[in-house]
Amino acid sequence: MKKFYVVWASQAASLFGSAIVQFALAWYLTRATGRATVLSTALMVSILPSIVLGPFAGPFIDRWSRKKIMIYADLLTALFTLMLVILFYTKTIQIWHVYVAMVGRSIGGVFQGPALWASFPMIVPEKQLVRANGLYQMLQNAIQVAAPTSGAFLMATLPMQGVLSVDIITAIIAVGCLIPLAIPQPPRTTLTVKPNYFGEMKQGFSYIWSRPGLAMLVGMVAMLVFFATPASSLIPVLVNKNLGGDVIKLGWLGTASGIGGIAGGLLLGVWGGFKKRMRTALTGFAIMIPCSIGLGLTTISYFYTTVIAMLFMGVGLAFVNAPLTAIMNAVITRDMQGRVFALYGSITTLMMPLGLVIAGPVADTFGIRSLYFIASAGWLIILPLAMLSKPLMNLENQKADS
Repeated sequence: MKKFYVVWASQAASLFGSAIVQFALAWYLTRATGRATVLSTALMVSILPSIVLGPFAGPFIDRWSRKKIMIYADLLTALFTLMLVILFYTKTIQIWHVYVAMVGRSIGGVFQGPALWASFPMIVPEKQLVRANGLYQMLQNAIQVAAPTSGAFLMATLPMQGVLSVDIITAIIAVGCLIPLAIPQPPRTTLTVKPNYFGEMKQGFSYIWSRPGLAMLVGMVAMLVFFATPASSLIPVLVNKNLGGDVIKLGWLGTASGIGGIAGGLLLGVWGGFKKRMRTALTGFAIMIPCSIGLGLTTISYFYTTVIAMLFMGVGLAFVNAPLTAIMNAVITRDMQGRVFALYGSITTLMMPLGLVIAGPVADTFGIRSLYFIASAGWLIILPLAMLSKPLMNLENQKADS
């Protein structure tokens, strides 16, 4: 697990810088325009590279050094942040500049995420995968605790270019952690000696489609993302419209979600979840449903109830994400994981713009609260369907070499 903790430390730096940038840019767009559609558009353009490039990135991730991919991805995102720093410093920033930077940073993420996930089974024993993913979830949510309050403080004390510069510093730290680390490459069982790019890309699609349980898992997560993305991404609009536009309240909501995620991830890191990993994931779904309803009912008078809802939403998400990732790490052939995780990211990310295309106008017309009731109804349908699916419930019984 020593190598895992080095990767964990590198991601701590990388995620913190990225979270600061995301918080700062989301609040900048919200305050500059006050329109949910503008924020939805920004989020949409930032995820398009993952949808378009994901299937093409997979074969490279399985062939190239996964450590180098993560390093170059960190450097690329830092480069686009530097562009924003210069534009804010010279006071020439335009909304479309923010969109371009989000696209560039997203391209780095297309390679970094699948390379990271595909590295886990190479440095973590299979029995420890849920614990490792739980600790990674804890890290992600610890960043959520620190980043919103830190971002709010930095935005109150520094100019925008100063706030964004934090991301460049953390990217350098992340790269410094990864450079001395050796991450083994998986043995080649599906890759040909002579590169056959499109054939290998097609293998990724075939691998998912030929395994009903895996295909259903991807579909379940895709629907989770479809309903969750608008509700979570437009939290700044909820604060602006229903909580007095107070950036401190926005920070507290992000912090509450992060604390819940830390608690959920730490619990999984120590306990490991139920023996049947899918049961842990479905428990997370069940926790999220009432939390989403609570967010839909939020008002200034019931702000603390909203904080509690966000807290348990974080717990639920940790319970969903960690075991599902661990299942995929365990059942997918090692040198297929780059392609499968890239496709998984592409398919699930495709649900984000579909949700946001609907969510922006719905929120502007019927109010931001409606999105949380829609999400709750969607999850209420997904949960029993998942429980009744035998291929999905039995997926984790497969082995990666089968």
